[in-house]
Amino acid sequence: MEIRSYAQSLQRSRAARDDSRRPDSFRLRGREWTLLPDVFAPPYTTSTDAAMELLGFHEAHQLARHGSFLEIGCGTGVIAVNAALGGCERVLATDINPLAVRNTALNAKRHGVADRVCAQQSDLFDDLDPHARFDTVYWHSNFVLAPSDYRYTSLHEQAYVDPGYAAHRRYLDQAPLWTTKGGRALLQFSNRGDLESLSALADETERELSIVRSLHVEEGQDTIEYLLIEIARRDTSSPRPQRAGAATSSRQGS
Repeated sequence: MEIRSYAQSLQRSRAARDDSRRPDSFRLRGREWTLLPDVFAPPYTTSTDAAMELLGFHEAHQLARHGSFLEIGCGTGVIAVNAALGGCERVLATDINPLAVRNTALNAKRHGVADRVCAQQSDLFDDLDPHARFDTVYWHSNFVLAPSDYRYTSLHEQAYVDPGYAAHRRYLDQAPLWTTKGGRALLQFSNRGDLESLSALADETERELSIVRSLHVEEGQDTIEYLLIEIARRDTSSPRPQRAGAATSSRQGS
């Protein structure tokens, strides 16, 4: 339970936000990235680098090579920009934090893909064109469960914890509705989150979860397991499958 402590996650958020040595740029996977204040900072965590690995951005057969890509919670724009650099013709990067939207736009311009990456402020799918559909929908979620009555004290905290998993429930319910025919809705999760609660939400929203890839990373004294989970609509005419943590995994890359 210690690794899931939302209080520890909030401490990590404050440390990354208020560090007097917080950089205004950082290097990741051979590229330099602009970092604005109050935006989730990849230099303080392994999760963004893990996302690059899980999505296969270093591989010829990356999961999002062609077509359209929607990123929820884009932060600095590392994932959205790499999706465009990897071959996606249309990338929409959204975040509830307006500074993150600006940060993504700056990095898209910095790396020459501003013509393919559009950054937009939105709370999950709320402000998107209702007719838009994407070949890949992806969210590197704020996977730590906080009490349902917790109130954020900064924009930065929203990237770290999700009170009552309200945002996760909305994402599970809505993400598959935004994919093209044959498209994929993906969620990056972690053992700092609560997989049992996530699986219960999948039951409530009639979604099926399957683990596409997993990755173990050392971070300080912890070993973090990052999971890339695919979300699909459940066939209600079939028997209900066991929960994701128990059965429906096809793990790679661990």
